[in-house]
Amino acid sequence: MTQRLPEWLTIRLPRPDTIKQVEGMMRDKNLHTVCESARCPNLPECWSKQTATFMILGDTCTRSCGFCAIKVGRGLEVDVFEPMNVARTAKTMGMKHVVVTSVARDDLQDQGASQFAKTIEQLHKQIPEVIVEVLTPDFKGREDCARIVCEAHPEIYNHNIETVERLHTIVRPQAKYNRTMRLLEMVKEIDPTIYTKSGIMLGLGETQDEVIRTLEDLRKIGVDAVTIGQYLRPTMKHLPVVEYIHPDKFAEYEKIGEEMGFAFVASGPFIRSSYNAIAFSEKVMAERLGRIGTVPA
Repeated sequence: MTQRLPEWLTIRLPRPDTIKQVEGMMRDKNLHTVCESARCPNLPECWSKQTATFMILGDTCTRSCGFCAIKVGRGLEVDVFEPMNVARTAKTMGMKHVVVTSVARDDLQDQGASQFAKTIEQLHKQIPEVIVEVLTPDFKGREDCARIVCEAHPEIYNHNIETVERLHTIVRPQAKYNRTMRLLEMVKEIDPTIYTKSGIMLGLGETQDEVIRTLEDLRKIGVDAVTIGQYLRPTMKHLPVVEYIHPDKFAEYEKIGEEMGFAFVASGPFIRSSYNAIAFSEKVMAERLGRIGTVPA
């Protein structure tokens, strides 16, 4: 039996015609978005604002996480035109902060890292003032893959811890808590000027002490920003929601995170790792907007 959604998890949808333009641009360039593939509840709001999170390397993931709605199977053929198409579409949409994520591609020799790098380079070329945020898989912990992405100079490197350590074998059976931490730590070692970011979902059965410990672990390795949101079950085949967290608790975690020293904390029921991502730029990176054009061509 499923739990009934509490009143704070109801949203007012924009008119459908306000998102058709974004949908048309994505289909025209054969692009994918995590907004659609992961069934994000914020899609109508974000698309109505002419923003979206690009998902490169196809729409089929080689991993099977208990919380994720993205389809699983053999990875699609890598589209050599994808980096340019992402950049041109972002430019057409007038985006100043672009988030690029991907499915996991354990089938590729470099785990898809070079496609990230090419996409970052195209975005900087097409939109010189852009802030590029990447949200990558864990690359199986390989430093060479992380280095490929970092050397393309994204302004923000995001990799989500997703849940507390105790629940990893259930929520992320093909990932590891310590491997995620190590990847984020490696990014800072490779290029300390890159901002690092991670996110965690609540409502999967974690305790408050476990959430706080996870935040502490992220802060110890120098993570700059963290997002905290409510897990929502995408289909009946996915993990059930154990608890709907009250907005007051999210506010409490936001305060705790700020007191730990994170430069940016976004915490709330509808917060997702890339939701309203430009808020991070506006708060922490405002001085870099409009004068990023120092990235090597």
